[in-house]
Amino acid sequence: MLAAADPSQVEGLARFFKTGPGQYGEGDRFLGIKVPVTRAVVKECWRKIGFAELEECMASEYHEVRLAALLALVELFRHAGISREECIRFYLSHTEGINNWDLVDLSCYPLLGEWLLDKDRTLLYDLARDGRTIWEQRIGIVSTMTFIRHGQLQDTFAIADILLNHPHDLIHKAVGWLLREAGKRNKSALEAYLQADGPCSGPRYLCMPRTMLRYAIEKFPEAERLRYLKGK
Repeated sequence: MLAAADPSQVEGLARFFKTGPGQYGEGDRFLGIKVPVTRAVVKECWRKIGFAELEECMASEYHEVRLAALLALVELFRHAGISREECIRFYLSHTEGINNWDLVDLSCYPLLGEWLLDKDRTLLYDLARDGRTIWEQRIGIVSTMTFIRHGQLQDTFAIADILLNHPHDLIHKAVGWLLREAGKRNKSALEAYLQADGPCSGPRYLCMPRTMLRYAIEKFPEAERLRYLKGK
């Protein structure tokens, strides 16, 4: 990864991932490596590494090195003879280094989502409700992508309710995205969720942050989408 560094890309990536003072990625550092290059490095080396190397990379100051470690962990979870449970324990014990939306979104559902397909899912509810950071809370909702792909939508709707009044727009976007994916599987189920009574005096879609609603109904026909946006 260090050999693949491209200083000409550092400024743009730092700006894209909001690393300025007071922004959600404040202080993170970049090598200037795009995701396809990171994936190529991981493809070349994941079979040669173990938890000691992953531990070192998750402690890196560089965003892309931590991403490489997470992508390698996904490969180990999927293909290696290593214990899948041990991969999950490693993941959950290193969430401090999973500190931006791409690190969450490229790792949580191939790991936690897959692991929990045939297990109790209380962990995701706990992360959404009590996560120490917005990234742990985002893991709680985005991990349900795997369930959606298996036609299981109820956990997405239930965890969306936990996060319905969250103050941060990165959570609004994540919840809206997952609701949209659920709607692509079953539009009627999403409509029922949006129109059911919510925590305000009226249907749930009236209680949702605007960004969350826009993401959730993005694939609706234009006339329907406008009715929701106008509160009708």
